[in-house]
Amino acid sequence: MADSEALKGLFTIRDFIRWGSSEFNRRSLTFGHGFVSAIDEAKYLTLYALDLPYDWPETYFDCALMADERERVTEILKLRAGSRQPAAYITHESWFCGLKFYVDERVLVPRSPIAELISNRFGPWIDSDRVTRILDLCTGSACIAIACQYAFPDAEVRASDISLDALEVARINCRNHNLDDHLTLYESDLLDQIPPQQFDIIVSNPPYVDAEEMAALTDEFRFEPAIGLAAGSDGLALVDRILSRAGDYLSECGVLIIEVGNSQAAMMEKYSFLPMTWLEFEFGGDGVCCIQSQDLRQQYQKIEQITDQLAMVQQGNSG
Repeated sequence: MADSEALKGLFTIRDFIRWGSSEFNRRSLTFGHGFVSAIDEAKYLTLYALDLPYDWPETYFDCALMADERERVTEILKLRAGSRQPAAYITHESWFCGLKFYVDERVLVPRSPIAELISNRFGPWIDSDRVTRILDLCTGSACIAIACQYAFPDAEVRASDISLDALEVARINCRNHNLDDHLTLYESDLLDQIPPQQFDIIVSNPPYVDAEEMAALTDEFRFEPAIGLAAGSDGLALVDRILSRAGDYLSECGVLIIEVGNSQAAMMEKYSFLPMTWLEFEFGGDGVCCIQSQDLRQQYQKIEQITDQLAMVQQGNSG
């Protein structure tokens, strides 16, 4: 970082945002955990250190900081640049659907474009007035499940994760949003430990990073739990299992909303026989598809053949 003499020349909020963004760029930090640029993240961390909201008016950016304030801002910007950990893990907060969530290294930092679907109550892919039960698979911080509960206050929302660490964070967020007694959390390997029931919406942002991408992750993404990212050679290890069983848990007019990110091409090729609608987002994002329950059921045998073949390959490799 810049030496102490150079730091003595920084006085205003604007000075520190400029300096922080310059240092982030100089060190080639990676962004993608809620902020897309060095200046946006430097602004967030500077204002956070000052106990100010991110939308603090720029008219105040030329205000001079007191000595202790300058020290706090310097410390947090140095920590981000030196450690390379995502800003959300430093501040232990992130936003999804306009809601604030607690996050730490036990869960991924929320950033799914599924937020836009929830804000639109999954229209037009399902009649939102008929939604009575929702399941969030691979819930992590529970941001998707909690946002769904806000969007559908009268619905029963369930969420599951295989990670006990993630479920501890999910419980923190349920408590922070006063949903302890309303939103049900399951410890489950995908659908394995989910009691038989019918959902109108199953929504999932499962691990979908393939082996090649995992090997190329930058330091910032390596701070996140690998269990929430890695998904085999083609990025579909968990998606295969979800598709093979989701039809049993969906209501007659239910939908599966699943995010596969950069594994979209692999999924389209592997399941070319399965009707999938790939969604477009006004505020950016891709790799999310909608599948109707009747299509999953009609194509069950072909899906089962794929999962059976994969199971045989795995058995052969382990033998």
